[in-house]
Amino acid sequence: MTENESEKIPFTGHLEELRKRLVACFIAIGIGFVLSYGFKEKIFDILAHPLISAMGTGDKLIFTGLPEAFFTYLKVALLSGIMLAAPVILYEFWMFLAPGLYKKERGLLVPIVFLSSFFFIGGALFGYFVVFPFGFKFFLGFASDSIQALPSMKEYLGFSAKLLLAFGLVFELPIVITFLARLGIVSVDFLKKNRKYALILFFVGAAIITPPDVVTQVMMALPLMILYEISILGARAFGKKKSNKDDENN
Repeated sequence: MTENESEKIPFTGHLEELRKRLVACFIAIGIGFVLSYGFKEKIFDILAHPLISAMGTGDKLIFTGLPEAFFTYLKVALLSGIMLAAPVILYEFWMFLAPGLYKKERGLLVPIVFLSSFFFIGGALFGYFVVFPFGFKFFLGFASDSIQALPSMKEYLGFSAKLLLAFGLVFELPIVITFLARLGIVSVDFLKKNRKYALILFFVGAAIITPPDVVTQVMMALPLMILYEISILGARAFGKKKSNKDDENN
């Protein structure tokens, strides 16, 4: 795929490149973890705010095992470290793909990395500020005079981390599809033709990723539908153009 086919990288070279990229990602996560650990309690308070707000006055999260709080705070710092390292991780991912691109396509990697980081963070923030409040109110609505919700720190962290990462990743859809269109793998006509199948996949995927409630599933599927339309615009603007030879054949 490169302009100079004679400079093909052997398989062992790809493995070495992958190792370097992974090491850089782990170092970035480690630095983010160290920076976050000193603020772990504050970060957890911020992360738990949507749930605490939806709970009754005076209600708190609990921990049922002696080391649970300690390990939960470690995981909070790790999650924060991953979020802080997200731009580096995305950069290393796209740079790993760079050798397989044409020179003019490599020039798009800088804006792609920036937009990838923007959409990832935007997806996580959408989950935190929009989905969390509605989802938690739905789940806590099952409490009654004889039933009380007692969510634990460990349980909540696992639940919230899964959703934040899921929303961050699914918001990468426009970047991925636009990139595929740039490579000529998909086209605007293909995306339009298969729109109805994409919508079905969005709802199925949302049902798998999110908790088993309709509210959260719809709140993930609807943004995906909007992002899909944005992807079509991106494919039209930056997708691979047909050559004159292709036009003559058509």
